[in-house]
Amino acid sequence: MTVHAPLRRTLQTLTLAGLLCSAAPGAFAETAAAAAAEDAAVVEAQTVEEVTVTARRREESAQEVPIALTVASGERLAEKGVNSVVGLTQLVPTLQVLTPNPRNTAVTIRGLGASYGLANDGLEQGVGVYVDQVYVSRPAVATTDFIDIRQVEVLRGPQGTLFGKNTTAGALNITTLDASDAFEARVEGSYGSYNFRQAKGTVSGPIIKDRVAARLSYVGTWRDGTLYNPVQRLHQNAQDSQALRGQLLFTPTDRLRLRLNADYLWQQPECCTQIFYRLGDTLKPSSVEYPALAAGRNYQPPSTNVYDRLADVHDPIQADQWLSGISLIADYDLGWATLTSVSAHREWDWEPRNDRDYTALDVTRRSNNPSHQAQDSQELRLTSNGPRTLEWTVGLYYFDQNVTTKGVTEYGADASYWLLPGTNTPAALLDGYTVFNNSSIDTTSYAAFGQLTWKVTERLRITPGLRYTHEEKEGSYLQTTSGGLVTTDATLISRRNGIARPQSFSATTEDGTWSGQLAVSYDLFEDVHLYGTYSRGFKSGGINMTALPLTSAGIPAQQAAVVKPEKVTTFELGLKSQLFDRLLTANVAAFATDVQDFQANVVDSGPGALRGYLANVEKVTVRGVELDLATRSIGGFSGYANLAWTDGKYESFRNGPCPLERIGTSTAACDLSGRELPGVSKWAGSIGAEYRRDLALGRLAGEAFAGVDASFRSAYFADASTSVYSRLPAYQLVNLRAGFKAEAGWEAFVSVKNALDEEYIQNITIVSGNSGLVVGTPGDPRTVALTIRARY
Repeated sequence: MTVHAPLRRTLQTLTLAGLLCSAAPGAFAETAAAAAAEDAAVVEAQTVEEVTVTARRREESAQEVPIALTVASGERLAEKGVNSVVGLTQLVPTLQVLTPNPRNTAVTIRGLGASYGLANDGLEQGVGVYVDQVYVSRPAVATTDFIDIRQVEVLRGPQGTLFGKNTTAGALNITTLDASDAFEARVEGSYGSYNFRQAKGTVSGPIIKDRVAARLSYVGTWRDGTLYNPVQRLHQNAQDSQALRGQLLFTPTDRLRLRLNADYLWQQPECCTQIFYRLGDTLKPSSVEYPALAAGRNYQPPSTNVYDRLADVHDPIQADQWLSGISLIADYDLGWATLTSVSAHREWDWEPRNDRDYTALDVTRRSNNPSHQAQDSQELRLTSNGPRTLEWTVGLYYFDQNVTTKGVTEYGADASYWLLPGTNTPAALLDGYTVFNNSSIDTTSYAAFGQLTWKVTERLRITPGLRYTHEEKEGSYLQTTSGGLVTTDATLISRRNGIARPQSFSATTEDGTWSGQLAVSYDLFEDVHLYGTYSRGFKSGGINMTALPLTSAGIPAQQAAVVKPEKVTTFELGLKSQLFDRLLTANVAAFATDVQDFQANVVDSGPGALRGYLANVEKVTVRGVELDLATRSIGGFSGYANLAWTDGKYESFRNGPCPLERIGTSTAACDLSGRELPGVSKWAGSIGAEYRRDLALGRLAGEAFAGVDASFRSAYFADASTSVYSRLPAYQLVNLRAGFKAEAGWEAFVSVKNALDEEYIQNITIVSGNSGLVVGTPGDPRTVALTIRARY
């Protein structure tokens, strides 16, 4: 099986971890010997701390929640250098994030949640991201820096009751730290490879004692690009991100608690481009494939080895975005229940620039889709208080969103030659040909939900939950063109229209759907819990906010404008346990998921120009098993291991996009039924170990530590067509860290990411024109950073 090589390398990593941990006492030997002997009995007796989550909108032990989940505290994430959702994928094997740029980010859990190949304003993702109980609909948030994080919960599988807004694949439940009753301040600075710089700062404390407190935090991250462009003589794919978060915490009475949160983030990096990765063979004549076309323009990429990290786009690139939001969370204790109100407004502005042919040629000199999104939401929940036979939560939810995009695509002097090869089309036909697309879509959603847990006996609990969601969408799309050769030649006009032509349409869709779950859990022993869950979720329907396929009359095929809701059914059986006096936590889950009307990138095989767009696939299936292990404080040693086997496939997909190797001069839709689902590694896992020991050097007292974290993924397809040329090979990453935490309140450590300097690809794109060119983004090489923190 393909897992053998990654597992072998993981065993090597375990050996390295063991050497680190066994070497640590020697390194600290004489100074720490007395402390080690004194603390040994205490350390050996320590157990895994109980982890509290809010996966069911109430605080409870993670081990008692009958769903598969992963929890990481903000402190743990900071220790491991995980600064965003993208970095979180190294700790959660079934979480995957493909992000060639923020707008085109795809977040999946267990292989589900996003349609690869197209960013479309008319659809939501299937992984719901919630920050302080507020649903954030744009996936670009996954690329932003974590700031002031208390805890991140990754909930796997449909969360269609309490996290009901588009959570067919799962949810990320992120909570930030509250303002403190006592004054505190934290500062942190890091410097490392590629001129990496990061600064963090937090100040918190009371304004009116016991009544009003405030918290203000900042994070800034900068790094030079990991690609060098000899044409423009600059480094590209850089980082430039800053964020502010503030909170006012009001407690006017013992029963009422108000939290006013606000955040503002901006990114303005020299990003994001891709570079030559490989060539693929098509069914086209060799004269119209990449080697012949490039030779005809005397073009050569700066390197055909992607790991030389050389780009040659000649037009500017940027990936600027601004995210902001404000929310008010009110909790009122009625005694028998708590009433919670969550009111929020959020906005996202996206201002990109792209040289879309990814070469120094003048084919598609720019393809930009600036967007503005605004959303308002209101949630009311009533949750029972205290342990009782019946624990319940009921609520109402409202969501309103508008997304407006004003895009432009401009073709250049090489466009006719490259995109219409072998036709002797004059260069002037497409030189300066510009396509403008204006789209706007409004979404309004209402929901009512309820969930209860019935404690049938001391050991048996039954948890049913139900949610009804009514959603309306209204969208319009207008595409106009200008520039290029002025001609009345019908043949030339037809060729240009085959690239892009004016069109407009509007559409509405409305649906009401039930979702929910039924979970049964049984305590086999005090710390061993068996559960089974049936979940039913749905991802709302949508409207294609892109050019539609055309009828034989040359008008948009209106029936393709609307995409039906995606319906997901999951059965999950799991066992959660804490063993050896809670020294070890061991959880296992097996699941089977069927998706009806899966929303995917398809092609049209009817009359008129061939177009890619979003539509429904009849059926997708995913099966898997997940194992999570964690231990803590065994002689100063702690560790964790996670392993996931996932088998996802297109069960029935008859009108799929053709793989590159099956594309000829005349391309129809291809039957992809039975093919692997993109973005799914059959095997994925993570493993880590840490050693901590008290250390005293003269008057300097504190704790020394060393740790290692490794993760691996087997090969997977990174494109909806599942072309053999889009299959990314397996890879493993190893991160190391070592440092000292002083009792005086400061800490210093060195971290090494990708310590083995593994060569791997983050994402790929099959370049338009189907010449066989495949570009990609190499993952970061080995980097080293020094971090110093202080707390007051």
